[in-house]
Amino acid sequence: MNATTAQELAMAASAPRTGRRIGDVILDVQNITLRFGGVKALTDISFDVREHEVRSIIGPNGAGKSSMLNCINGVYQPQEGQITFRGQTFRHMNSRQVAEMGVARTFQNLALFKGMSVLDNIMTGRNLKMKCGLLAQAFRLGPAEREEIRHREFVERIIDFLEIQAWRKTPVGRLPYGLQKRVDLGRALAMEPQVLLLDEPMAGMNVEEKQDMSRFILDVNDEFGTTIVLIEHDMGVVMDISDRVVVLDYGKKIGDGTPDEVRANPEVVRAYLGAEH
Repeated sequence: MNATTAQELAMAASAPRTGRRIGDVILDVQNITLRFGGVKALTDISFDVREHEVRSIIGPNGAGKSSMLNCINGVYQPQEGQITFRGQTFRHMNSRQVAEMGVARTFQNLALFKGMSVLDNIMTGRNLKMKCGLLAQAFRLGPAEREEIRHREFVERIIDFLEIQAWRKTPVGRLPYGLQKRVDLGRALAMEPQVLLLDEPMAGMNVEEKQDMSRFILDVNDEFGTTIVLIEHDMGVVMDISDRVVVLDYGKKIGDGTPDEVRANPEVVRAYLGAEH
């Protein structure tokens, strides 16, 4: 970590938000261990996520943050432990099954369809909601056409919410990076998730773009009531928008609590500053 990041960790102020009711535990991660061959990526990780909160996962590079998200959304299958979502416990679920349960995911590296328009990219997030068969959709038969109109109306509301109306017909590959990130968020929102997993949504952004993305994340949490699980390296952002923070280092949990509690945790400070024990 550079000096600026270390200073942010020590000094960033958390702004309390009012008007939200944090609910009961919606996602419970218990004793997750993930190995690749003889290498442990995660070791006995446990934490929970409460409904309507913004829960951040932080840690130095290689701490296991993205691996943790991959376990939650079914990309990786942990060798030990279990994950419970709304009372349903699972160990071996694939990504589609997890998505059908109400968990959506964005990725650090954009996987958008660059030749398709903003509207069509976000429409892909509605695939799980479509009931008509592929043949009916291809020939736009009556029920399929009516269904597509309903889904497009929903997507248009997301486009308005994310303030990207001016680019709705523009191929995504022509957009600036910050707007492409917004489209990626829109595609995840199109799934109407109960829990939204965001993997470094502000990576590579300038200050203004980060401010915009932070605002949209908080608006999603406030207005839609969506529970957010966030990985982010910008400590200023994390401390400003998070309700609780879990800290990983070398695949182990070294801290968990409110932003103030995490900032005051000596083990967390050592991990970020590289101080001697």
